[in-house]
Amino acid sequence: MPSIVECVPNFSEGRRREVIDAIANAIASIEGVRVLDVESDADHNRSVITLVGPRETIAEAVFRGIAEAAERINLDEQRGEHPRIGATDVVPFVPVRGVTMEDCVALARSLGERVGRELGIPVYLYEAAATRPDRVNLADIRRGEYEGLKAEIETNPDRVPDFGPARLTPAGATVIGARPFLIAYNVYLTTDKVEVAKAVAKAVRHSSGGLRYVKALGLLVGGQAQVSMNLTDFHKTPVHRAVEMVRQEAARYGVAVARSELVGMIPQQALVDAAIWYLQLDGFKPELVLENRLYEGV
Repeated sequence: MPSIVECVPNFSEGRRREVIDAIANAIASIEGVRVLDVESDADHNRSVITLVGPRETIAEAVFRGIAEAAERINLDEQRGEHPRIGATDVVPFVPVRGVTMEDCVALARSLGERVGRELGIPVYLYEAAATRPDRVNLADIRRGEYEGLKAEIETNPDRVPDFGPARLTPAGATVIGARPFLIAYNVYLTTDKVEVAKAVAKAVRHSSGGLRYVKALGLLVGGQAQVSMNLTDFHKTPVHRAVEMVRQEAARYGVAVARSELVGMIPQQALVDAAIWYLQLDGFKPELVLENRLYEGV
């Protein structure tokens, strides 16, 4: 059985189509690697590319994407709603089939060393690949964003990268790691008051007392308040639980959920879990889904 690794690099460009296409094409140039989805947002000024490939070649595809982004994205000029420290901001490897988390950690560290050595980009390792407890959480590494890191990287020992030089070019730094599947999910509220979105995000996210396995920010996107969430373990904190807490907290301010959106892809099981909960299905089994029965053995 061939191995399959997913990688979901985030690039700090969501407006210039030609730049996004060039990065995606560089990634797709490696045989056996498939780009499944390219999700761009102009307000966040960010693109999320989802790709899959075998363990043997996926790192080469990602390296080419990082190199292309470094040539085309200047962090001194880039502005957007989403926090960032690099042209290629974050690169997570996710085990899918025939690979372990340890395999993905090895991929992250090997790629990080190469990016630092060949491209001169500072690299920080995070999540399962982290070499220090204070670098497990992406938000801790990204504190102060590109501008804050630029001011500190050459003088603050705590900000010395795992690989590459302790200085920044306009390509910034890159965070590379290994983690389980993450669902990026945004909820828009019926208000333009960003302070409401920030209050709701604070109530929902784990770091300030909310739901475990939820990270959240309150943003203003397209003139509408948005609660931007990362669900880091949908088995333990499912999507429906997160969105219902957003709904309840928003109601405290006389605000409702207007709509929601996915950034990138979502496992089928996460949608099935939400359907079971909202429909109050009793005794549900996967074989009750028509498509599951049709494709058995295919």
